[in-house]
Amino acid sequence: MTGSSSAALRPRDPRPRSLRDLADAFALDVRGAIDGIDVTGVSLASGAVQSGDLYAGVPGRNAHGADFAADAAARGAVAVLTDAAGAERAAATAPGLPILVTPSVRAALGEIAGWVYGSDENTATLLAVTGTNGKTSVVYLAYGVLQQLGEVAGLTSTAERRIGDEAVTSSLTTPEASELHALLARGRELGARAVGVEVSAQALSRHRVDGLVFDVAGFTNLTHDHLDDYSSMEEYFEAKLALFQPDRARRGVVIVDSTWGRRLAAEAGIPVVTIATEPGVDADWRVTFGAETATHTDFTIEASDGRRLETSVPLLGRYMAANAALALVMLVEAGIAFERIAAALTRDGGIRAYIPGRAERVSGERGPVVYIDYGHTPDAFLQTLAAIRRFADGRLIMLFGADGDRDTTKRAEMGAIAARGADVVVVTDFHPRTEDPAAIRAALIAGARAAVPDREIHEVADPRAAFRAALALASEGDVILYAGPGHEDYHEVNGVKIPYSARDDARSALREAGWPA
Repeated sequence: MTGSSSAALRPRDPRPRSLRDLADAFALDVRGAIDGIDVTGVSLASGAVQSGDLYAGVPGRNAHGADFAADAAARGAVAVLTDAAGAERAAATAPGLPILVTPSVRAALGEIAGWVYGSDENTATLLAVTGTNGKTSVVYLAYGVLQQLGEVAGLTSTAERRIGDEAVTSSLTTPEASELHALLARGRELGARAVGVEVSAQALSRHRVDGLVFDVAGFTNLTHDHLDDYSSMEEYFEAKLALFQPDRARRGVVIVDSTWGRRLAAEAGIPVVTIATEPGVDADWRVTFGAETATHTDFTIEASDGRRLETSVPLLGRYMAANAALALVMLVEAGIAFERIAAALTRDGGIRAYIPGRAERVSGERGPVVYIDYGHTPDAFLQTLAAIRRFADGRLIMLFGADGDRDTTKRAEMGAIAARGADVVVVTDFHPRTEDPAAIRAALIAGARAAVPDREIHEVADPRAAFRAALALASEGDVILYAGPGHEDYHEVNGVKIPYSARDDARSALREAGWPA
C-alpha cells in the first residue's frame, strides 16, 4: 500500500505469541480459557480489530471500550484486555471471549503491545521530538535527510504515519501505544534505519510511548499552549521533562535559546547536547542564519569542535532553520557521521523535505503569495509573521481562527500578535466544536483591537468565504498567511467533521480569481 489511507501501519507477517505466555508475563487476571490461543496484534478500537488481535477496552468519557467487545470478537479478536469494571461488561456483551484483567489498561498497554509486536527486537534508531512548536517539522526534516542518505526511514506526526513509501493519515499527534508498536514492527519488516516520533506532552502523560526507550530525544521550545490540559506552564514543562529521563531516552538534544530550554538541559537525567541560535548563549552547536526568501532559508551550523556546514532548508523562516539544525544534530547523536550528512546535503544543494501544511505555499508565480500553515499558538503566529516580514514587499494579510473546546487563555494573545504583525486581519471559524463560534471570534478580535486599535479587521465566519474575502483584499506582491488548518481536511462543528481542505480551497479560490495556483 503506497499513499495515504485511514488504516494503521501494521506488520504484514506478525509473529504469533501465546496468550497464556502474555498473561503470565504481565501477571494478568485471566477469565476464560486461553490455553492454545495465539495473539498477533493489539487494537484499541473495536472497528480496527484484525483477526488474531487482543482488543484493549479502556474507559472513555461517554462509554467503556469493553461495551464493544462483541464487535471486536466479530472482527476476529481472540481476547479482551480491560479493567475490572470492563471485565463485567465484556462478559455480558461477548460471552465466551477470554478476558485479561489489569488495574489500568492504558498504563499496561505500551508494555503489552511491545511484547506482542517484539519491540525489543526493533533495529531502527528511535528519535523522539517534543516541544510546543516545530515537532512535525523536525521529524519530517530528519526523515528527508535520511532519504538523502539512501536510508529507509519512518515517522509518525500530527499529519501522518509513514514507513518508507507507506503512509496513513493521523488522528492524534502521537499514536496510541498499540498503533505505535505496530508501526515499528512494520518498520522492522521494511528494514527502517530510523523512525522519528512526534511526542506530545499528552502522549507522555497518557502512556502513548510506554514500552519504548528512544535513542535520541529532541526539544524545540516551550510556549503558551495546552493550559486546558495542564494547570500551569510549570506542569506543562514537567510533562515534557519526563522524556529526558533514562526510562524514556538515552541521549538528548535541546535548543537552549529560551529559559525553558536551558532548564530542561540542566534538569535532564540523560546526557544532553545543546544548540543555540541566539548570540551570547553557550551551547555545543551554534546556528547562524543567511539569506531568507519565500522558498528557502540558508543557515550555518557549527560545533564547538570546529565541524561546520553551510546549507539551506526549503522552507521560510529562521525557526525552520533551527528545526533543521535540531534534526541534523539528532541524527549525529544517533550515530550518523556528520561528514556523511554534510556530503549528502552539499551534493543536493541543501535539505530536501516536504512538510505538509507548514508554511506551505499554494500560490503560483504571479499574484498574491499564499501560505497555509498549521500554526495555532501565539508563538507560532509570531515566528511565521516575522519570517514573512523579512522578505514581503507588499501588505501582509493574516486569516485565522481558534480551536473550540481547547485552551481559551491563548486567544487574546493570538489576536494581539496577529494585529501587531499583519497589515490586515481576517478572523474566521476554526474547529469551533461545541463552543459558540461567535464568542471565539469575539475573543480573538478583542485581543487584536486591544493591541492595535486602528488595525483593519474583518470578521467572516465561514472559512471558504473568509479566504475569498482575504484574497479580494490582496494585490500582486501581497502575502496571505492562512494560519490554523494546515494539512487538515476537515472543519469540526458540534461533533461533526465537515470535509474541508484549506490547501485545496485556497488553490480553487486563486484560480477563480484568475491567479495561478
